[in-house]
Amino acid sequence: MNRTNQSTIIKAAINDLLEEGVTDKQEIYSKVVDKLDVPRPTVRRVAGDLRNELLKKIKILQSEAQQTIAPSV
Repeated sequence: MNRTNQSTIIKAAINDLLEEGVTDKQEIYSKVVDKLDVPRPTVRRVAGDLRNELLKKIKILQSEAQQTIAPSV
């Protein structure tokens, strides 16, 4: 499995668990490690990358929302 493909698969597995309502980081890591048979540090690295990607998207959405809400002067 190449690194990009592996990261994509791990991110999808993390997202699936989040959508199922799992919120404990350690539980998410353990379930992804068990399900995909990948090293825990790899899952933690990819989870950090996913978190950073989501934070960037949130900032974009927040700035767009503020522009929409801001009164025209």
